[in-house]
Amino acid sequence: MATTATPSNSTIVRKNAGLALLRWRFRLGSWLAPAGTLHRAFDLFGTPMSASRDRARHADADGARIHRLPFGREQLAVYTWGDPGTQPCVLLAHGWSSFGLRFLPWVAPLRRAGYAVVAFDQPAHGRSSGRRANLPMFADGVQCVAAHLGPLAGVVGHSLGGAAVAVALSRGLQAERAVLLAPAADPVDAARRFAGVIGLAQHLGRRIFDDYEAMTAQSVADFQAHVTAPRIARPALVVHDLEDRDVPWAEGERYARYWTQATLLSTTGLGHHRIANDAGVVADSIAFLQGQAVGQRVVSTGALPFGLC
Repeated sequence: MATTATPSNSTIVRKNAGLALLRWRFRLGSWLAPAGTLHRAFDLFGTPMSASRDRARHADADGARIHRLPFGREQLAVYTWGDPGTQPCVLLAHGWSSFGLRFLPWVAPLRRAGYAVVAFDQPAHGRSSGRRANLPMFADGVQCVAAHLGPLAGVVGHSLGGAAVAVALSRGLQAERAVLLAPAADPVDAARRFAGVIGLAQHLGRRIFDDYEAMTAQSVADFQAHVTAPRIARPALVVHDLEDRDVPWAEGERYARYWTQATLLSTTGLGHHRIANDAGVVADSIAFLQGQAVGQRVVSTGALPFGLC
């Protein structure tokens, strides 16, 4: 019996076929033209999905004042609710291939709690300009917007945005408290996972940051959580789901273990994306920003391997 293809089924088939072709190209290129293939992999690794830009342009700003902030050669789109000049301010930092208005469910609860709220689109994301981005640029974006606002009452980051918040705090960003939602703890491991998805040979996956490190003379290992977190002298709440398939729970646990003033709140069933806007997570995070005890302290010891406690 013949079946009728629905639009959703057709989309799934096209995506699967596209991924299969991509993987075939990278597998073949890994052996026939390793240098060029490694360069293409690094470029792809730093190129966010264009679909998020379309969603950002059509998203309701819910009454936000929107302005653009210079960021090197680019411009960052910034969204403001309330008056950061007279009210304690919370800055929201989105993750990879996302955008600032993704945090809209946070705005009303934070405003009711008395905070001004600021979100923004990272370079190459949402309504901001640019074509490529990476973790150092994300951290610079957080610092750029924060410098425009002055000392913050709190800063919240999801996924790569959480890692960017940690890097920015380790460099002196002024914020009384931080909330990290499903934070990515290890760019080296993220590159390994990415290499597996696209079919890049394992020996090349370990070298995906060669171009970046050659250009900047900086080791990507300096951005790992166990390097940045011990430098931060601010209270933090790390929220991570045990069933997160994109960024393993162990990465959030690593932040909580090496961040001396951090607590860990583990959830179940929210995964990597729903955790960012879950009403319970929002409520717990605001309670933490207001000084309440949330989560549990993770005991740190150098004798433990990453991800185990």
